[in-house]
Amino acid sequence: MAKPRKARAAAPADASGPRLGALKAEVLRRAQEEKVRFVRLWFTDLLGNLKSFAITPDELDGALDEGMGFDGSSIHGFARIDESDMLARPDPATFCLLPQQPGQPRVARMFCDILEPGGAPYPGDPRYVLKRAAARAAGAGYTMNVGPEAEYFYFRNSRGTETLDQAGYFDLTAVDVAHDLRSKTVETLEAMGIPVEYSHHEVAPSQHEIDLRYADALTMADRLMTYRLVVKEVALAEGVHATFMPKPLFGQNGSGMHVHQSLFAGNRNAFYDRKDPMYLSPVARGYVAGILHHAREIIGVCAQWVNSYKRLVPGYEAPVYICWARRNRSTMIRVPMYKPGKEKATRIEFRAPDPACNPYLALAVMLHAGLEGIEKGYPLPDPVERDLYGMSEAERGRLGIRSLPGSLNEAIEEMEKSDLVRRALGDHIFEKFVENKRIEWNEYRTQVHEYELKKFLGVL
Repeated sequence: MAKPRKARAAAPADASGPRLGALKAEVLRRAQEEKVRFVRLWFTDLLGNLKSFAITPDELDGALDEGMGFDGSSIHGFARIDESDMLARPDPATFCLLPQQPGQPRVARMFCDILEPGGAPYPGDPRYVLKRAAARAAGAGYTMNVGPEAEYFYFRNSRGTETLDQAGYFDLTAVDVAHDLRSKTVETLEAMGIPVEYSHHEVAPSQHEIDLRYADALTMADRLMTYRLVVKEVALAEGVHATFMPKPLFGQNGSGMHVHQSLFAGNRNAFYDRKDPMYLSPVARGYVAGILHHAREIIGVCAQWVNSYKRLVPGYEAPVYICWARRNRSTMIRVPMYKPGKEKATRIEFRAPDPACNPYLALAVMLHAGLEGIEKGYPLPDPVERDLYGMSEAERGRLGIRSLPGSLNEAIEEMEKSDLVRRALGDHIFEKFVENKRIEWNEYRTQVHEYELKKFLGVL
């Protein structure tokens, strides 16, 4: 992948009224100035798979006003065949030039909102789900800011799990393939207007992490979708396979997506209270209590695959127990103390999600759970500053510490009973999601796995 030219900083991800008109005019001007040949329109299906089709600049003006029609019945989790007509209307705030290969035409991309033929938002659009969650927060005077840490692995190819290195956490290795891939990925992201805070080797062999600078929830979900594609495309260009599979290696740490988050009221961090010993406001405490209270209900969205629950087991730094603390990394929610007392840095870190989730749906259920805790005044349990993995089950029971579901099946059973998750996702996505995950679980549980063959074939 050739190094792209530096893009202008992205505007906020949602706009309306006169500002929307100004953004549209800017997009049309830039498309002409940059001699854009194709514009790719991006959106996601139910499970967070990126979908795309391309239009020419001649169609861009009409697409921005009315959207472009497509067959929704062919997109997973979208419309039935008898109600298949859909519109994809690009969000002008997401216009971005894609990396240009030598001798290839200039291509741009925009994320789309999916509409019904009459122009109403389509309830099966994951981006719309997050927009509704953000609107609920805005109604209470808040904006959700998010900074994710999304981990991934490099393997020699997609047919196996041969690693590229044997390095560990923060290891400084000689310049090798993986080091170079990570650097190229950061350069590509920043050239596309996606700021990066950190990049480093993670705990497991050939495992890496790139942390995106915080942004509002909708902007960050769009950026996460771009990030996952860029990681894979840069790797593919070098003949390597990158994967966000939560647990690809037995006996090694899996890949998580620790989600740092806070609520801002204008320019003020609503999570900050300088008089509190932990600098946490009542809003922050209610938000944490909300996620703790609803954790078993929302985890099926934040860790949505059967493989996700191979990561969520004791002993590999993944959170299993529903509690919170400051420095204790064995808890599900942590309050980072890198810069204690600094307002802008005050936030919480939700450690249970993994990077293979649908970010629009995952951020939406987190936000709804946190707001529920604030609005209903959920009490916040005391922090647990002990190693949870070293406690006995009886000790955890005495402290009232529950566990996350141990399988996708258990997670979906919890989700299916949740009024909060149904309200967050809407009936259409809720029912389609549960249906899809039930199918996935049934396919998984009827397979004969390598473990069973090794364990039982010779002795039973």
